[in-house]
Amino acid sequence: MYSGLLIILLPLSLGYLIHLNNKTVLTGVHQLLNMLVYLILLLMGINLAMLENLGNNLLSILLYAMTFLLCIFATNLLALFLLEKKEPWVITDYKPEDAPPRLHMILDSLKLCGALILGFAFGLTEWSWFNFAGKASEITLIFLLFLVGIQLRNNGMSLKQTLMNRRGAVIAIVVAISSLIGGMIAAFLLGLPITTGLAVASGYGWYSLSGILLSDAYGPVLGSTAFFNDLARELISVLLIPVLISRHRSTALGLTGATSMDFTLPILQRCGGINIVPAAIVHGFILSLIAPVLMAFFSQWG
Repeated sequence: MYSGLLIILLPLSLGYLIHLNNKTVLTGVHQLLNMLVYLILLLMGINLAMLENLGNNLLSILLYAMTFLLCIFATNLLALFLLEKKEPWVITDYKPEDAPPRLHMILDSLKLCGALILGFAFGLTEWSWFNFAGKASEITLIFLLFLVGIQLRNNGMSLKQTLMNRRGAVIAIVVAISSLIGGMIAAFLLGLPITTGLAVASGYGWYSLSGILLSDAYGPVLGSTAFFNDLARELISVLLIPVLISRHRSTALGLTGATSMDFTLPILQRCGGINIVPAAIVHGFILSLIAPVLMAFFSQWG
């Protein structure tokens, strides 16, 4: 268990120690990170295509992903609804801007599916070099975590600022705990070990990382399950943010998961006003920080 946690925490921590002031370098880190995400998904698709009994495994992925999505989304909604009741978050002085085209954002997400499908098509050729895809994905993951650490350190907010934004931190905690409960329910319904359900639920919408981490731990079926579960979460949140943001701000933010710090931040800002940005960054930061640790811990526990 500890060796697996070390593999996750060491590159993440080393990256977090690097402070960069050069905007050009930071832009390069961001672009390289995006490239690695597509590479990882390509490798995931190759590994998936090389599974034995492929037809049954694809049906399992569909069943698992739908069950996890429904259970986690339902527990998130219930927990965030209770939070709204106890601590309403009402902002009366904001003017929402025109939201970015949702179709464009959805198409950006679907490109990720395209990378996975392309890798799957390559894997069906059974080229001998693809036997190294598993090892290549592990090496790519370590480098990706190093870059993620750099990005977290240089996101413009210190740890002190993160801890001081109570609203973002509270929503992140509520989402983290309710997601784990949903993961346990899904595992029970599917007859999977509870720790497996907790590992899948710990992705918090970070589809690229959860997919490759859980592929390494459990194989391509559960890795693909985690990927599609987290990607579907992002797509649904993009559709729901404009609908929920005016009356249910905590719910609109919480449903975005770890993506509130990057992918869904523009639509949160435009629909919810500038006041939501600090909470969104803190919320995404906390979930992004704990996701790899929890996934590694639960996937190697026991």
